[in-house]
Amino acid sequence: MAQTSSFGGQRLLVVAFEGWNDAGDAASGAVETLEARLRLAKVWSIDPEPYYDFQFLRPEVGRAEDGRRVISWPGVSLYGPAGGITVDEASVTGPGAESLHVLRGGEPARAWKAFAAEVIDAVLSADVDGIVFLGSMLADVPHTRPLAVFATSENAEVRQALGLEQSMYAGPIGIMSVLMEAAEEAGLPTISLWVSVPHYAHALPSPKAELALLGKLEELTGLSIPRGEIEADAAEWEAAVNAMAQDDDDLAAYVRQLENARDTIDAPDASGEAIAREFEQYLRRRGTGNAGDEPWRSGGR
Repeated sequence: MAQTSSFGGQRLLVVAFEGWNDAGDAASGAVETLEARLRLAKVWSIDPEPYYDFQFLRPEVGRAEDGRRVISWPGVSLYGPAGGITVDEASVTGPGAESLHVLRGGEPARAWKAFAAEVIDAVLSADVDGIVFLGSMLADVPHTRPLAVFATSENAEVRQALGLEQSMYAGPIGIMSVLMEAAEEAGLPTISLWVSVPHYAHALPSPKAELALLGKLEELTGLSIPRGEIEADAAEWEAAVNAMAQDDDDLAAYVRQLENARDTIDAPDASGEAIAREFEQYLRRRGTGNAGDEPWRSGGR
């Protein structure tokens, strides 16, 4: 196995799942961008029958090029280089780009342990050296500021080499956490990248969050990922959320609260006391609403 001193230059797998782990479609969007930029081909798919609830993730019907009726089933697929990669201005480049794999699909509904074991077997067969998991979560963050990406690892060598932290999260998990544990047990080092998506814009896909994930992935791996139209899409997304806030005084005030909190934390001369005071004020504002209320509807301005 390749050394874990750096994730750059190895045979990497980048993973994202639609659903619970994919606020604003940011994680799945980032993986789809990699797949398209590298023109990867499907090299493996899981049999969805044991793992998916087809009343929740329904199959879709379409037409093949010859006009035949074709049913597409939900599931998860592994994509990798097939017959070489054509490098042009739209391609991902950098160390390990020629061997990059991606795994994407919908989160399974049942038999997660068996699902994880089957996926890891396929990944090992592809001679992958390390895995980067991408996720996106709804959070109390302003859409007008850079969206933070939290990078963690459960692998001590990776944490030491890349200056990452171990996640201290405790609570409900998605399939990625199960896969991460199975990967580490199989000797595959892992990194987890989670981007924060403004929860008040949850109804819109978030290309700005996708950009943040791609940027962090570049930072940790040394890859160069062309953004293409994603940057323009991100600007349109921010303009759309701005317009939504302009039409809602309560939402506009709530966004200003989030901006003030973020700017206080990011200020170069911010003291621990100032950050703690701002955070306490923020918690008091949140505490004025009823459970289930939108924060900007709570009257805590």
